[in-house]
Amino acid sequence: MATTVITNISSLVTNDPSLGEGPLGTIRDAAVVIDGDRVAWVGTSSKAPATDNRADAEGRAALPGFVDSHSHLVFAGDRTAEFNARMSGRSYSAGGIRTTVAATRAATDEALDANVRRYVHEALRQGTTVLETKSGYGLTVEDEARALRIAAAHTDEVTYLGAHIVSPDYADDPAAYVDLVTGPMLDACAPHARWVDVFCEQGAFDGDQARTILTAGAARGLTPRVHANQLSYGPGVQLAVELGAASADHCTHLTDADVDALANGTTVATLLPGAEFSTRAQWPDARRLLDAGATVALSTDCNPGSSFTSSMPFCIALAVRDMGMTPDEAVWSATAGGAAALRRTDVGRIAPGARADLALLDAPSHVHLAYRPGVPLVSAVWRAGVREV
Repeated sequence: MATTVITNISSLVTNDPSLGEGPLGTIRDAAVVIDGDRVAWVGTSSKAPATDNRADAEGRAALPGFVDSHSHLVFAGDRTAEFNARMSGRSYSAGGIRTTVAATRAATDEALDANVRRYVHEALRQGTTVLETKSGYGLTVEDEARALRIAAAHTDEVTYLGAHIVSPDYADDPAAYVDLVTGPMLDACAPHARWVDVFCEQGAFDGDQARTILTAGAARGLTPRVHANQLSYGPGVQLAVELGAASADHCTHLTDADVDALANGTTVATLLPGAEFSTRAQWPDARRLLDAGATVALSTDCNPGSSFTSSMPFCIALAVRDMGMTPDEAVWSATAGGAAALRRTDVGRIAPGARADLALLDAPSHVHLAYRPGVPLVSAVWRAGVREV
Protein backbone atom coordinates (compact mmCIF):
# COMPACT_ATOMS: atom_id res chain seq x y z
CA MET A 1 0.00 0.00 0.00
CA ALA A 2 1.22 3.51 -0.81
CA THR A 3 2.22 5.89 1.94
CA THR A 4 1.34 9.59 1.97
CA VAL A 5 2.65 12.43 4.10
CA ILE A 6 0.61 15.59 4.65
CA THR A 7 3.05 18.36 5.54
CA ASN A 8 2.96 22.05 6.44
CA ILE A 9 0.01 21.71 8.82
CA SER A 10 -0.09 24.88 10.89
CA SER A 11 -1.81 23.27 13.88
CA LEU A 12 -2.62 19.57 14.22
CA VAL A 13 -5.17 18.37 16.78
CA THR A 14 -4.27 14.77 17.66
CA ASN A 15 -6.49 14.29 20.75
CA ASP A 16 -3.50 12.49 22.26
CA PRO A 17 -1.82 14.62 24.96
CA SER A 18 1.30 12.44 24.79
CA LEU A 19 1.91 13.66 21.23
CA GLY A 20 1.63 17.42 21.65
CA GLU A 21 0.50 20.38 23.71
CA GLY A 22 -2.46 20.44 26.08
CA PRO A 23 -5.49 18.15 26.26
CA LEU A 24 -5.82 18.18 22.46
CA GLY A 25 -2.23 17.08 21.94
CA THR A 26 -1.69 19.94 19.50
CA ILE A 27 1.40 19.90 17.28
CA ARG A 28 2.55 23.08 15.48
CA ASP A 29 4.05 22.97 11.98
CA ALA A 30 3.00 19.34 11.85
CA ALA A 31 2.93 16.44 9.44
CA VAL A 32 0.91 13.19 9.29
CA VAL A 33 1.93 10.00 7.53
CA ILE A 34 -0.84 7.74 6.22
CA ASP A 35 -0.11 4.11 5.40
CA GLY A 36 -3.10 2.43 3.81
CA ASP A 37 -6.12 3.21 5.97
CA ARG A 38 -4.11 4.00 9.13
CA VAL A 39 -2.07 6.81 10.61
CA ALA A 40 1.55 5.63 10.68
CA TRP A 41 3.33 8.69 12.13
CA VAL A 42 2.71 12.22 13.41
CA GLY A 43 5.19 14.91 14.35
CA THR A 44 6.76 18.11 13.12
CA SER A 45 7.13 18.62 9.38
CA SER A 46 10.90 18.85 9.60
CA LYS A 47 11.09 15.29 10.95
CA ALA A 48 8.61 13.66 8.56
CA PRO A 49 9.88 10.41 7.03
CA ALA A 50 10.05 9.77 3.29
CA THR A 51 6.85 8.48 1.70
CA ASP A 52 5.49 7.51 -1.70
CA ASN A 53 3.27 10.58 -1.97
CA ARG A 54 3.19 14.06 -0.50
CA ALA A 55 0.40 16.57 0.09
CA ASP A 56 0.96 20.14 1.18
CA ALA A 57 -1.54 21.53 3.70
CA GLU A 58 -0.26 25.04 2.89
CA GLY A 59 -0.53 26.25 6.47
CA ARG A 60 -4.01 24.92 7.14
CA ALA A 61 -5.09 23.41 10.45
CA ALA A 62 -5.95 19.72 10.69
CA LEU A 63 -8.04 17.75 13.15
CA PRO A 64 -9.60 14.30 13.37
CA GLY A 65 -12.66 13.71 11.24
CA PHE A 66 -15.82 14.47 13.19
CA VAL A 67 -17.60 11.53 14.82
CA ASP A 68 -21.36 12.13 14.66
CA SER A 69 -22.74 9.60 17.13
CA HIS A 70 -26.45 10.50 16.87
CA SER A 71 -28.45 10.95 13.67
CA HIS A 72 -31.72 9.85 12.06
CA LEU A 73 -31.04 9.69 8.33
CA VAL A 74 -33.47 7.04 7.06
CA PHE A 75 -36.61 9.03 6.37
CA ALA A 76 -38.73 10.53 3.63
CA GLY A 77 -40.47 13.88 3.35
CA ASP A 78 -39.75 16.92 5.46
CA ARG A 79 -41.52 18.88 8.18
CA THR A 80 -41.24 22.39 6.82
CA ALA A 81 -44.79 23.24 7.86
CA GLU A 82 -44.12 22.11 11.42
CA PHE A 83 -40.89 24.12 11.59
CA ASN A 84 -42.64 27.19 10.20
CA ALA A 85 -45.41 26.87 12.77
CA ARG A 86 -42.91 26.38 15.57
CA MET A 87 -41.02 29.50 14.58
CA SER A 88 -44.37 31.24 14.75
CA GLY A 89 -44.98 30.19 18.32
CA ARG A 90 -46.00 26.52 18.52
CA SER A 91 -43.93 24.37 20.91
CA TYR A 92 -42.14 21.16 19.94
CA SER A 93 -43.47 17.76 21.05
CA ALA A 94 -42.60 14.16 20.25
CA GLY A 95 -45.83 13.73 18.31
CA GLY A 96 -44.54 15.31 15.13
CA ILE A 97 -42.58 12.14 14.42
CA ARG A 98 -45.81 10.57 13.14
CA THR A 99 -45.70 12.81 10.06
CA THR A 100 -42.32 11.41 9.08
CA VAL A 101 -43.47 7.86 9.82
CA ALA A 102 -46.27 8.17 7.27
CA ALA A 103 -43.94 9.56 4.59
CA THR A 104 -41.24 6.97 5.28
CA ARG A 105 -43.62 4.04 5.09
CA ALA A 106 -44.84 5.27 1.73
CA ALA A 107 -41.34 5.72 0.28
CA THR A 108 -39.56 3.17 -1.88
CA ASP A 109 -36.31 1.54 -0.84
CA GLU A 110 -34.60 3.43 -3.66
CA ALA A 111 -35.85 6.79 -2.40
CA LEU A 112 -34.74 6.10 1.16
CA ASP A 113 -31.36 4.86 -0.02
CA ALA A 114 -30.84 8.00 -2.10
CA ASN A 115 -31.72 10.21 0.87
CA VAL A 116 -29.23 8.48 3.15
CA ARG A 117 -26.46 8.72 0.53
CA ARG A 118 -27.22 12.42 0.10
CA TYR A 119 -27.00 13.23 3.81
CA VAL A 120 -23.91 11.08 4.37
CA HIS A 121 -22.13 12.91 1.54
CA GLU A 122 -23.36 16.26 2.86
CA ALA A 123 -21.87 15.44 6.28
CA LEU A 124 -18.62 14.21 4.74
CA ARG A 125 -18.13 17.51 2.91
CA GLN A 126 -18.29 19.19 6.33
CA GLY A 127 -15.66 16.93 7.87
CA THR A 128 -17.71 14.07 9.34
CA THR A 129 -15.98 10.74 8.76
CA VAL A 130 -17.96 8.52 11.17
CA LEU A 131 -21.75 8.48 11.37
CA GLU A 132 -24.20 6.64 13.57
CA THR A 133 -27.77 6.52 12.36
CA LYS A 134 -31.01 5.01 13.59
CA SER A 135 -34.22 3.47 12.42
CA GLY A 136 -37.38 4.79 14.04
CA TYR A 137 -39.49 6.20 11.22
CA GLY A 138 -41.06 2.93 10.10
CA LEU A 139 -42.47 1.44 13.33
CA THR A 140 -43.53 -1.80 11.65
CA VAL A 141 -41.45 -4.96 11.54
CA GLU A 142 -40.79 -4.66 7.81
CA ASP A 143 -40.17 -0.91 7.77
CA GLU A 144 -37.78 -0.94 10.72
CA ALA A 145 -35.79 -3.83 9.28
CA ARG A 146 -35.47 -2.20 5.85
CA ALA A 147 -34.40 1.09 7.47
CA LEU A 148 -31.55 -0.70 9.23
CA ARG A 149 -30.51 -2.54 6.09
CA ILE A 150 -30.35 0.75 4.20
CA ALA A 151 -28.51 2.49 7.03
CA ALA A 152 -25.94 -0.30 7.29
CA ALA A 153 -25.07 0.11 3.62
CA HIS A 154 -23.95 3.71 4.14
CA THR A 155 -23.05 4.43 7.77
CA ASP A 156 -20.51 3.09 10.23
CA GLU A 157 -22.82 2.51 13.19
CA VAL A 158 -26.46 1.42 13.11
CA THR A 159 -29.03 1.66 15.91
CA TYR A 160 -32.39 -0.06 16.28
CA LEU A 161 -34.92 2.58 17.40
CA GLY A 162 -38.25 0.84 17.02
CA ALA A 163 -39.04 2.60 20.30
CA HIS A 164 -39.00 6.11 18.86
CA ILE A 165 -42.66 6.66 19.64
CA VAL A 166 -45.59 4.28 20.03
CA SER A 167 -46.66 3.39 16.50
CA PRO A 168 -49.89 5.10 15.41
CA ASP A 169 -51.18 1.59 14.73
CA TYR A 170 -50.97 0.86 18.46
CA ALA A 171 -52.10 4.22 19.82
CA ASP A 172 -54.75 2.54 21.96
CA ASP A 173 -52.52 -0.31 23.14
CA PRO A 174 -48.99 0.84 23.97
CA ALA A 175 -48.25 -2.39 25.85
CA ALA A 176 -48.87 -4.41 22.70
CA TYR A 177 -46.45 -2.16 20.81
CA VAL A 178 -43.76 -2.73 23.44
CA ASP A 179 -44.35 -6.46 22.95
CA LEU A 180 -43.86 -6.00 19.21
CA VAL A 181 -40.68 -3.94 19.69
CA THR A 182 -39.18 -6.52 22.05
CA GLY A 183 -40.43 -9.52 20.05
CA PRO A 184 -40.91 -9.88 16.28
CA MET A 185 -39.48 -6.45 15.47
CA LEU A 186 -36.35 -7.07 17.53
CA ASP A 187 -35.95 -10.48 15.88
CA ALA A 188 -36.02 -8.87 12.44
CA CYS A 189 -33.79 -5.91 13.35
CA ALA A 190 -31.10 -7.27 15.66
CA PRO A 191 -29.02 -8.83 12.86
CA HIS A 192 -28.62 -5.41 11.20
CA ALA A 193 -27.73 -3.26 14.22
CA ARG A 194 -25.10 -2.83 16.92
CA TRP A 195 -27.16 -0.64 19.25
CA VAL A 196 -30.67 -0.43 20.73
CA ASP A 197 -32.18 2.94 21.62
CA VAL A 198 -35.41 4.24 23.15
CA PHE A 199 -36.98 7.68 23.41
CA CYS A 200 -37.62 7.81 27.15
CA GLU A 201 -39.82 10.88 27.37
CA GLN A 202 -43.36 12.15 27.97
CA GLY A 203 -45.29 11.36 24.80
CA ALA A 204 -43.00 8.43 23.97
CA PHE A 205 -41.96 5.71 26.48
CA ASP A 206 -41.88 5.81 30.27
CA GLY A 207 -39.10 4.41 32.43
CA ASP A 208 -40.59 0.95 32.85
CA GLN A 209 -41.27 0.58 29.13
CA ALA A 210 -37.78 1.84 28.30
CA ARG A 211 -36.19 -0.65 30.69
CA THR A 212 -38.11 -3.52 29.12
CA ILE A 213 -37.05 -2.49 25.61
CA LEU A 214 -33.38 -1.90 26.44
CA THR A 215 -32.96 -5.13 28.41
CA ALA A 216 -34.60 -7.11 25.59
CA GLY A 217 -32.20 -5.54 23.12
CA ALA A 218 -29.22 -6.23 25.38
CA ALA A 219 -30.28 -9.89 25.62
CA ARG A 220 -29.97 -10.03 21.81
CA GLY A 221 -26.46 -8.56 21.91
CA LEU A 222 -27.34 -4.91 21.24
CA THR A 223 -25.73 -2.26 23.44
CA PRO A 224 -28.13 0.35 24.88
CA ARG A 225 -28.25 4.05 24.08
CA VAL A 226 -31.03 6.31 25.42
CA HIS A 227 -32.79 9.47 24.24
CA ALA A 228 -32.86 10.93 27.75
CA ASN A 229 -34.20 14.04 29.46
CA GLN A 230 -34.72 16.10 26.32
CA LEU A 231 -38.12 17.68 26.91
CA SER A 232 -38.46 17.28 30.67
CA TYR A 233 -36.91 15.83 33.80
CA GLY A 234 -37.33 12.08 33.85
CA PRO A 235 -35.77 8.66 34.44
CA GLY A 236 -33.83 8.39 31.18
CA VAL A 237 -30.35 9.39 32.39
CA GLN A 238 -30.50 7.27 35.52
CA LEU A 239 -31.72 4.30 33.50
CA ALA A 240 -28.95 4.76 30.94
CA VAL A 241 -26.25 4.77 33.61
CA GLU A 242 -27.79 1.85 35.49
CA LEU A 243 -27.90 -0.32 32.36
CA GLY A 244 -24.41 0.68 31.24
CA ALA A 245 -25.65 2.46 28.13
CA ALA A 246 -22.93 3.83 25.86
CA SER A 247 -24.62 7.22 25.84
CA ALA A 248 -27.48 9.26 27.21
CA ASP A 249 -28.43 11.67 24.45
CA HIS A 250 -29.88 15.19 24.81
CA CYS A 251 -29.42 15.58 28.60
CA THR A 252 -31.16 18.96 28.59
CA HIS A 253 -33.05 18.66 31.89
CA LEU A 254 -30.75 17.22 34.55
CA THR A 255 -30.97 17.01 38.32
CA ASP A 256 -27.84 17.04 40.45
CA ALA A 257 -28.28 13.28 40.83
CA ASP A 258 -28.34 12.89 37.04
CA VAL A 259 -25.12 14.86 36.68
CA ASP A 260 -23.46 12.84 39.44
CA ALA A 261 -24.54 9.58 37.81
CA LEU A 262 -23.03 10.61 34.48
CA ALA A 263 -19.84 11.83 36.13
CA ASN A 264 -19.36 8.59 38.05
CA GLY A 265 -20.46 6.11 35.38
CA THR A 266 -19.28 5.05 31.96
CA THR A 267 -22.19 6.55 30.02
CA VAL A 268 -21.29 9.48 27.76
CA ALA A 269 -23.53 12.56 27.85
CA THR A 270 -24.19 13.34 24.18
CA LEU A 271 -25.42 16.89 23.65
CA LEU A 272 -27.34 17.85 20.52
CA PRO A 273 -27.43 21.64 20.23
CA GLY A 274 -29.04 21.57 16.79
CA ALA A 275 -32.24 20.38 18.48
CA GLU A 276 -32.32 23.29 20.91
CA PHE A 277 -31.51 25.71 18.10
CA SER A 278 -34.34 24.38 15.93
CA THR A 279 -36.92 24.17 18.72
CA ARG A 280 -35.94 27.31 20.66
CA ALA A 281 -35.67 25.14 23.74
CA GLN A 282 -33.47 25.43 26.81
CA TRP A 283 -29.80 24.80 26.04
CA PRO A 284 -28.07 21.84 27.72
CA ASP A 285 -25.56 22.99 30.32
CA ALA A 286 -22.32 21.48 29.05
CA ARG A 287 -20.27 23.48 31.54
CA ARG A 288 -22.07 21.83 34.45
CA LEU A 289 -21.39 18.35 33.06
CA LEU A 290 -17.75 19.03 32.24
CA ASP A 291 -17.02 20.60 35.62
CA ALA A 292 -18.53 17.53 37.30
CA GLY A 293 -16.21 15.24 35.33
CA ALA A 294 -18.68 13.73 32.88
CA THR A 295 -17.56 12.72 29.39
CA VAL A 296 -19.38 14.88 26.84
CA ALA A 297 -19.95 14.26 23.13
CA LEU A 298 -21.44 16.61 20.55
CA SER A 299 -23.61 15.39 17.68
CA THR A 300 -25.98 16.80 15.10
CA ASP A 301 -29.15 14.77 15.79
CA CYS A 302 -29.78 15.23 12.07
CA ASN A 303 -33.47 14.52 11.56
CA PRO A 304 -36.33 16.17 9.65
CA GLY A 305 -38.28 17.34 12.69
CA SER A 306 -36.17 18.89 15.41
CA SER A 307 -32.62 19.28 14.06
CA PHE A 308 -32.34 19.24 10.28
CA THR A 309 -28.60 19.88 10.11
CA SER A 310 -25.71 17.61 9.19
CA SER A 311 -23.09 20.19 10.18
CA MET A 312 -20.82 19.31 13.07
CA PRO A 313 -19.00 22.66 12.70
CA PHE A 314 -22.34 24.41 13.27
CA CYS A 315 -22.93 22.34 16.41
CA ILE A 316 -19.44 23.20 17.67
CA ALA A 317 -20.20 26.90 17.24
CA LEU A 318 -23.50 26.56 19.11
CA ALA A 319 -21.87 24.62 21.94
CA VAL A 320 -19.24 27.34 22.39
CA ARG A 321 -21.68 30.23 22.08
CA ASP A 322 -24.61 28.90 24.09
CA MET A 323 -23.61 25.84 26.14
CA GLY A 324 -20.56 27.04 28.04
CA MET A 325 -17.90 25.02 26.20
CA THR A 326 -14.49 26.31 25.20
CA PRO A 327 -13.47 25.81 21.56
CA ASP A 328 -11.00 23.11 22.62
CA GLU A 329 -13.68 21.25 24.61
CA ALA A 330 -16.19 21.45 21.77
CA VAL A 331 -13.72 20.11 19.20
CA TRP A 332 -12.74 17.25 21.53
CA SER A 333 -16.40 16.41 22.13
CA ALA A 334 -17.16 16.42 18.39
CA THR A 335 -14.29 14.02 17.69
CA ALA A 336 -12.95 11.97 20.61
CA GLY A 337 -16.19 12.46 22.55
CA GLY A 338 -18.24 11.03 19.72
CA ALA A 339 -15.83 8.11 19.49
CA ALA A 340 -16.28 7.47 23.22
CA ALA A 341 -20.07 7.51 22.76
CA LEU A 342 -19.65 4.79 20.14
CA ARG A 343 -17.05 2.94 22.20
CA ARG A 344 -14.52 3.32 19.43
CA THR A 345 -10.79 3.82 19.97
CA ASP A 346 -9.78 3.75 16.30
CA VAL A 347 -11.40 7.08 15.39
CA GLY A 348 -11.66 10.56 16.88
CA ARG A 349 -7.87 10.94 17.13
CA ILE A 350 -4.85 11.32 14.85
CA ALA A 351 -2.23 9.01 16.29
CA PRO A 352 -0.25 6.00 15.09
CA GLY A 353 -2.59 3.05 14.64
CA ALA A 354 -5.77 5.13 14.40
CA ARG A 355 -7.90 5.07 11.28
CA ALA A 356 -6.66 7.79 8.94
CA ASP A 357 -9.64 10.15 9.24
CA LEU A 358 -8.79 13.83 9.19
CA ALA A 359 -10.06 17.17 7.98
CA LEU A 360 -8.13 20.21 6.81
CA LEU A 361 -9.53 23.64 7.60
CA ASP A 362 -9.16 26.75 5.50
CA ALA A 363 -7.91 28.39 8.68
CA PRO A 364 -4.76 28.32 10.84
CA SER A 365 -6.49 26.89 13.93
CA HIS A 366 -9.42 24.69 14.96
CA VAL A 367 -10.69 27.65 17.01
CA HIS A 368 -11.99 29.13 13.74
CA LEU A 369 -14.79 26.52 13.78
CA ALA A 370 -16.42 28.57 16.53
CA TYR A 371 -14.83 31.90 15.62
CA ARG A 372 -16.28 31.86 12.06
CA PRO A 373 -19.69 30.19 12.42
CA GLY A 374 -21.49 29.27 9.23
CA VAL A 375 -18.38 29.54 7.05
CA PRO A 376 -17.52 26.37 5.05
CA LEU A 377 -14.01 25.98 6.46
CA VAL A 378 -13.44 22.29 5.68
CA SER A 379 -11.26 22.20 2.57
CA ALA A 380 -10.19 18.54 2.43
CA VAL A 381 -11.21 15.29 4.09
CA TRP A 382 -9.46 11.93 4.31
CA ARG A 383 -11.51 8.94 5.42
CA ALA A 384 -9.76 5.63 6.10
CA GLY A 385 -6.75 6.96 4.25
CA VAL A 386 -8.61 7.99 1.09
CA ARG A 387 -9.08 11.63 0.20
CA GLU A 388 -12.85 12.02 -0.19
CA VAL A 389 -13.17 15.81 -0.45
